[in-house]
Amino acid sequence: MRQGLLLLVVAGLILSAVIGLSWPGVSAQADVLQAEGKLQWYRGNMHTHSYWSDGDNFLEMIADWYQTHDYDFLVFTDHNVLANTERWVDVAKIKKGEQAFPKLQQRFPDWVEQREVDGRHEVRLRTFREVAEKLDVPGKFLLVQGEEITDHYHRHPIHMNAHNVQEVVTPRGGESVREVIQNNVDAVVAQRERTGQPMFIHLNHPNFGYAVTAEDIMPIVGEKFFEVYNGHPGVHNSGDGVHASTERIWDIVLTKRLAELDLPVMYGLATDDGHNYHGIPSRASEPGRGWVMVLAPELETSTLIHCLEAGRFYSSSGVTLSRVESSEQGLELQVQPVDGESYTIEFIGTRRGYNPEGVPIENPANSELPVTRKYDDAIGTVFKTVTGTEGRYEFNGDEIYVRARVTSSAPHPNPSEVGESQRAWAQPVLGPASLERQRK
Repeated sequence: MRQGLLLLVVAGLILSAVIGLSWPGVSAQADVLQAEGKLQWYRGNMHTHSYWSDGDNFLEMIADWYQTHDYDFLVFTDHNVLANTERWVDVAKIKKGEQAFPKLQQRFPDWVEQREVDGRHEVRLRTFREVAEKLDVPGKFLLVQGEEITDHYHRHPIHMNAHNVQEVVTPRGGESVREVIQNNVDAVVAQRERTGQPMFIHLNHPNFGYAVTAEDIMPIVGEKFFEVYNGHPGVHNSGDGVHASTERIWDIVLTKRLAELDLPVMYGLATDDGHNYHGIPSRASEPGRGWVMVLAPELETSTLIHCLEAGRFYSSSGVTLSRVESSEQGLELQVQPVDGESYTIEFIGTRRGYNPEGVPIENPANSELPVTRKYDDAIGTVFKTVTGTEGRYEFNGDEIYVRARVTSSAPHPNPSEVGESQRAWAQPVLGPASLERQRK
């Protein structure tokens, strides 16, 4: 399995050379992310639920929502299922069926298949392939088949999204949170190797049930993505007095992987995790809260996956970036301004010489809690803050990595947490300390 992971990296490097893209985080990077020529920004959501599991709408209606709200691609990720079999549902028993079914009939009047069985009014759930054939628009809108691999360790929920999977991935389980994550990553990598289809897996909402710690994530091999922002109101992106926020987890994981474990960067995704599609906005788990912006030469599944794996994207909950430039000299970005908004750009990272020891957090009985440990404040510190639409950070020579966070003065129009601002997250780039370590 580990040999297969190495082959995937080599294959990605070859593809990078063929289509003229660099791969930040693998070697010394010099990359400009900006729409020009064939390169365009494509907006997408990578975490979506429907009637195929615990969502409250039909695939085609969800796809229609994203298509009409200026998204370019959408991944369906229902729990432990692919929408590829014949399935009928009782309209009276599905969530919000009294609202969803009339809307379906109105939007797609010649599309609905229904029947009466023993007094039950049933409708057939369309498969992913049927919906994609109806709603995909070449170069403009793309649907991707995915799955939320919904696993657990004891009472800890461990969920991971697999993208472009060809077969259902049965949850693999394990003897620890870390082992559950690794086993499911290995299962997706094995399917990718066996089928030859590009696909990848990402870790969902680590603070859902406070199930996953930084220590669980940092040693995972074959995993390069996790959700730094998830739009579900119940996943605790900001943590609390005992539990680290997802951004704090990100910085700990990045530092440990790059400076101690010799593992690749971990990229941060923003997703919706939408379940509820009626009465928007509300305090439910709804679409439109978080997304990724991928710079790619075409709107095609394998190309999007490659560009995501190459770090050629940023994540957003409302802020738009027009340019991100990384090099051996530093990191620079430009914000696409909106009238009436101001922006704070923070460059965040860790320098060589930090204290690597983590201190357990204990309860009043002096026993260690199963939470992310407390680490040196030098891990994930703010190197520089800029007010405006442009910011640049120049390396001093001892940085392990640098990432950027942009916060708008405008509040999120439909926040997952009270007081949430609109933000964007530029992906981490290797600093001189990591590049030097790679060369040794």
